[in-house]
Amino acid sequence: MPRAFKKVLVANRGEIAVRITRTLHEMGIAAVAIHSEIDRAALHVRMADEAYAIGPAPASESYLRIDKVIDVAKRAGCDAVHPGYGFLSENPDFVDACERAGITFIGPPASAMRQMGSKTAARAKMSEAGVPIVPGATCETTDEAVAAAKKIGFPVMLKAAAGGGGKGMRLVAGESEMASAWERARSEAKKFFGDDTVYLEKALIRPRHVEIQVLGDRDGNMVHVFERDCSIQRRNQKVVEETPSPAASRELVARMGQIAVQGAKAVGYHSAGTFEFLLAEDGSFYFLEMNTRLQVEHPVTELVAGHDLVREMIGVAQGEKLHFTQTDLVSRGAAIECRIYAEDPQNEFLPSPGRIERLVTPSGPGVRDDGGAYPGAEISSYYDPLVSKLCVWAPTRERAVARMRRALSEYIVTGIRTNLAFHEKLFQHPDFVAGSYDTGFIDRNKEQLLGFPALPEHRRTSVAVAVALAAARQEQSTAKTEAQSSALGSRLSPWVASHRSKLRTV
Repeated sequence: MPRAFKKVLVANRGEIAVRITRTLHEMGIAAVAIHSEIDRAALHVRMADEAYAIGPAPASESYLRIDKVIDVAKRAGCDAVHPGYGFLSENPDFVDACERAGITFIGPPASAMRQMGSKTAARAKMSEAGVPIVPGATCETTDEAVAAAKKIGFPVMLKAAAGGGGKGMRLVAGESEMASAWERARSEAKKFFGDDTVYLEKALIRPRHVEIQVLGDRDGNMVHVFERDCSIQRRNQKVVEETPSPAASRELVARMGQIAVQGAKAVGYHSAGTFEFLLAEDGSFYFLEMNTRLQVEHPVTELVAGHDLVREMIGVAQGEKLHFTQTDLVSRGAAIECRIYAEDPQNEFLPSPGRIERLVTPSGPGVRDDGGAYPGAEISSYYDPLVSKLCVWAPTRERAVARMRRALSEYIVTGIRTNLAFHEKLFQHPDFVAGSYDTGFIDRNKEQLLGFPALPEHRRTSVAVAVALAAARQEQSTAKTEAQSSALGSRLSPWVASHRSKLRTV
């Protein structure tokens, strides 16, 4: 029998914790937040009904501590836990801990996580289930890797077996590069995932990264909720996602979706999950991995499908059946997401943490901004530097691109460096506008995409006037302040004036 949750712990931070809290409140469910010491004033804490501190800033001492999270859930009297993405979201030990504590985990079963958690094991399992796999091999030594690469054919990609997010990956173009790439990939895999197991795959030339959203209940009903094209990436990490994919026909998406549903059922999956594929120019596609959690880019799917995926996850966790079938689902219009990061595109997209001084996010028809920050908020170096996810929807891709251009022009953030200028350049690039891009697009177009956006000819005069006026006002304001300070100083006693002078110079 389905049971209604009354209180749910959101085991995450930032924008995803805010986003989950909003759906909980819409459903009449109390939201409990957790926070590290430096997140005490974070937006997700302010929005929650209750909030509990769980440790110092490092995630290993706070958000990744299963014992602390479970302890808070018990003390707060929570019925369930939603993990969001990242942190403990794909940790089967966390799922087991929730079950032992009598707390429902809002997500897939631990058994499915374990089967899909190791990329090498997942490849084998999906191959058995009839899911197309990129040719590859698991190797123990550099010599074995060279031999396997020669058999498959260079170039190949080295990948961390326990990894994700672009960590532990190296492209190897020839035999002479294998030794150094092998050691670096293993070292990075050990650092980020505690496991230095590395495998290799045939590297496809100019592929697109297309993923399929799946959703299933505990009774075995499973559907796919269409595709997302995630090919615009830097350092193998996504920065722009859209649906529908400009490169995939509806017939191809239906085939990919059928394969994804088939793969999900093979591991006894329920809840929301994502199958990631590489799509070749000839229309062939190959399984990359399965993310056994809610994806960062899930909002674009919600915009075209009209379903709240977080709400669906909660319903499934409560024991409800899906209230729609595959034929009920319809994709309407086009949606695009830009990840707004505190990072410096001109410096290899390195994080640029700091305090946000001013923040004005876009709004208007067809615009959605999922954020976790506010003016005065701190973007910490301890966590992912995501400021918000700016999404747009429109009836066509052409209009969605135009709407995103408008939304980006309205986005104002000061105090930190961001990738806003990069996004503005991207949405002016003729190839991107035409939908002609792949996973190597940013690297091939660095000169055009990095730096500040070019100002259209018709706006240059008005912008120059605006800058001149702003400079004049600033100069007048400074002069006025100095005059007031001087006048005040003439009215102060010599002792007070002297004392304040000392304070300013200390």
